[in-house]
Amino acid sequence: MLSRAEQSFFSDWWWTVDRWLIAGLCTLMVLGVVFTMAGSPPVAERLSLPTFHFVNRHLAYLVPAGIIMAGVSLLTPRGVRRVALIGFTVGMLGVLAAIQFGVEIKGARRWVLGLQPSEFVKPCFVILAAWAFSEGARRRDVPGTAFALLLLPATIIPFMLQPDFGQTVLVSIVWGGLFFLAGLHILWVAGIGTLGIAGGYFAYKFLPHVRVRFDKFLNSGVETASTNPGNSFQSDVAVDSFVQGGWLGKGPGEGTLKRILPDSHTDFIFAVTGEEFGVLVAFFLMSVFAFIVLRGFTLAMRNEDPFCRFAAAGLIMLFGLQSAINMGVNLHLLPAKGMTLPFISYGGSSMLSLALGMGFLIAVTRRRPRSAIIERVA
Repeated sequence: MLSRAEQSFFSDWWWTVDRWLIAGLCTLMVLGVVFTMAGSPPVAERLSLPTFHFVNRHLAYLVPAGIIMAGVSLLTPRGVRRVALIGFTVGMLGVLAAIQFGVEIKGARRWVLGLQPSEFVKPCFVILAAWAFSEGARRRDVPGTAFALLLLPATIIPFMLQPDFGQTVLVSIVWGGLFFLAGLHILWVAGIGTLGIAGGYFAYKFLPHVRVRFDKFLNSGVETASTNPGNSFQSDVAVDSFVQGGWLGKGPGEGTLKRILPDSHTDFIFAVTGEEFGVLVAFFLMSVFAFIVLRGFTLAMRNEDPFCRFAAAGLIMLFGLQSAINMGVNLHLLPAKGMTLPFISYGGSSMLSLALGMGFLIAVTRRRPRSAIIERVA
């Protein structure tokens, strides 16, 4: 047991972080191992790999992810901004390198040196945008809002060149949420909304892969598995997984539909959970995500530091939206998009970037003396 009177580096950290938030994140990490054991063996067997290849790699990624999240959570707000600036710069250089030199997978160039740089850009982008908006709202002599306006196109244009429409939409929505929290005028709301609608229309009109995915989503169920083995087929099978699993599921390892889901260990691991563990466990998993999101927003509202408040809100929006998009795709409420379920899906870049983002979140929501906050915002 740690005493509040004890003066040590660890005790100072332990009594200032939100332990409920950490407990929720640790719960997801444990559940991720269990569900990866259920969803990944068929994929490994199809690729002629050892049965638990992806499970072992998932466990291997958890170690550095835990170190990153714990280490970043020790940072001060100033340290968070510095790390985010470095991470954003390096990440964007990686995105540009991937466009030029990366291996093309499914029509996109997103990978370089075994990593997906855009994943690491996202949490760093949120921190920089929160910094810009908070400074713009606090000091009129600082062009924070102008910097935030330039930051968005500087980020999403390289994303679209990869192309990565899903990450572009995700980052844009979070940016819009931060702009709203900064107190944007109603004309800005109308303008941004119009640009968003126009962007979606032009993406559908001029990007074939976007049009194909929307068309398959809208025409789901018209084609059979033999004539339509693409995204709609996967979403239909995912919905069938929940139906066949029922309330209690078929049991661990007893699922059958995961054997025809190409991405059962990544994009559609939530469907595997529904088939093998049942709808009740799927609801429990959703409740863990909901708890983390609500806890994050509560901590953001309580924070008196403008930068920390904006950063916490942006990071939890990023986390919550990514979770909702993945589960929405599995339930066929949204068009299929390659987006992982945080800490549950297999994926090294996703795991490490999420650890970075949640480390930022724990750092900016730590309880600090009121005098230190007043001195920082003065």
